[in-house]
Amino acid sequence: QLQLVESGGGLVQPGGSLRLLCAASGFSLEHYVIGWFRQAPGKGREGVACISSAYSGTDYEDSVKGRFTISRDNAKNTVTLQMDSLKLEDTAVYYCAAKFSPYRGCSIHVTHLELWGQGTPVTVSS
Repeated sequence: QLQLVESGGGLVQPGGSLRLLCAASGFSLEHYVIGWFRQAPGKGREGVACISSAYSGTDYEDSVKGRFTISRDNAKNTVTLQMDSLKLEDTAVYYCAAKFSPYRGCSIHVTHLELWGQGTPVTVSS
C-alpha cells in the first residue's frame, strides 16, 4: 500500500546525465523529508541528497555538490534527482527513502527513515 518506487537508472558514459524519479503511492510526501542514498560495490549506504518538507531545504554529499540537484513536486507526489557530469564513482544502486518530518531543513545523515524504495541501478562506464 505504502510505496516508494525509483526509476530512471541505467547505463551512461562519464560526463553524461540521468534523471532519477522517486514516486510515492499510498501516502503524500508533502510532510516528509525525502533522501536519496546509494550503495556502490564494496561500500555501505551513503547519503547523497535530501530535501525537506517545509521550504524544500536541501543537503548534498560533498562529492555531488554542483552536479546533482534534488527537487520535489508535491502535486505529482514525486521527488527527482537530476544527475549531471556523472563520474565512474557515481556507479551504485540508488534508493529513495522517506521520513515524516514537517519542518524546514534536512541532512544527508538523517536516520530512522521509515520507507524505502527498491532501488534503481546507475552504471557510469566508458
